[in-house]
Amino acid sequence: MTGGKISSISFVFPMFNERENIEETVRRASKLAAEITDDYEIIMSDDASTDGSGDAADAMAAKDIRVKSVRLKKNTKFGGALKAGLAVASKEVVIYTDSDFPAKEDDIKNALALLEHADVVTAYSLVIKDTSLKRILMSKVYNFLVRNLFGLRIKDINSGLKIYRRAVLQGMNLRSQSPFVDFEIFAEAAKRGFKIEQYGLIFELRTRGASTISRLGVVARTFWDMLAYRFLP
Repeated sequence: MTGGKISSISFVFPMFNERENIEETVRRASKLAAEITDDYEIIMSDDASTDGSGDAADAMAAKDIRVKSVRLKKNTKFGGALKAGLAVASKEVVIYTDSDFPAKEDDIKNALALLEHADVVTAYSLVIKDTSLKRILMSKVYNFLVRNLFGLRIKDINSGLKIYRRAVLQGMNLRSQSPFVDFEIFAEAAKRGFKIEQYGLIFELRTRGASTISRLGVVARTFWDMLAYRFLP
């Protein structure tokens, strides 16, 4: 970036069974990106959805050259879809957020401004947004374990908004197939000397579709990836 101006943006949306959200998400992301720069792309990375999400992404990509559809043949518990989407991203700044678009547009703009003195910006919720006791406990235990195993003080590892300079992602050989990939990116960025800033916001609650992040298979894979990253070469 030069003088604080963002020259180009990639939006990356990893998704699994988000047919109810995908069109509105692309519309909002396209409108926001166009307010910031003329050079942008919207990447929908489908984790082998079974509800037609991938077909919908293909159809939108066929109509708009700025929309790209990435489809995985096998479900990877989120991490693979995120990695595939980030690998396609070609712009200067990469914005990754959940496919139900939980962050308000003004918050994304404010978070982008932190790139003036940072290489990675990660959001955290200012309020407890989840009403499920199970998910609240899982999140607290997971974040506690990650902080104490690795010593990196991120308030919310798997928050629904992260922004990277593309240089941060280049050359990363990410191994995780689960949501632990979020922390793996933080850890690898910190090792390389990149600066991480945190931005507090209030995420919008999901109104359509269902989150799948707390599926037993996803949770199990997340903890396996965490232990593998910590103890395996």
